[in-house]
Amino acid sequence: MRAEDKLVIALPKGRILDEAMPLVNAAGIIPEPAFDDPKSRLLRFGTNHPHIDIIRVRSFDVATFVAFGAAHLGIAGNDVLMEFDYPELYAPLDLGIGKCRLSVAEPESVAADDDPRRWSHIRIATKYPEVTRRHFAARGVQAECVKLNGAMELAPSLGLCTRIVDLVSSGATLLANGLKEVEVIAEVTSRLIVNRAALKTRPDEMTGWIEAFRKACGA
Repeated sequence: MRAEDKLVIALPKGRILDEAMPLVNAAGIIPEPAFDDPKSRLLRFGTNHPHIDIIRVRSFDVATFVAFGAAHLGIAGNDVLMEFDYPELYAPLDLGIGKCRLSVAEPESVAADDDPRRWSHIRIATKYPEVTRRHFAARGVQAECVKLNGAMELAPSLGLCTRIVDLVSSGATLLANGLKEVEVIAEVTSRLIVNRAALKTRPDEMTGWIEAFRKACGA
């Protein structure tokens, strides 16, 4: 089979991958051994299905690969889907993994006397500028976003911004950096995402895999 005819599934690197793989396996997809080899530099892997390949990319890039048709299916957090809001994506299934929340945090010293309901203009460090602006604009607050891709918790202590918007799981990282969660923007879980064009051109195949993942979640 030609590489361009294969079904490509995009999976996120990192923490979510560990939670996603039992579902991928339960849906009947087993990657080649190199997928689990920490020394492998491969990014594209064969599977037990000759017509299916898996690519492993950054969590933020999964949505882009699927939206532009480079991959047909993927697993992405709804934080990523909210940020990019690609109309080419269809998210038929909440997989219930990667649970966390997208939250606003600020130094504990500030939070003691602060009320988010009184904000009118704020400066925030985040890798979610679109979500952050929309969230605050909905209540008339102007959010000036400083885009960072990591180490968000350093921004307040170094004077970049007083507040941050980031993913929070246990809250331990915030606590360790003297920050306090003051507002939750959204609860986050990972979703199965599908390229809408692929759903039209390969309907039986795509709906078959959606159902396979649905059953895997039920199991």
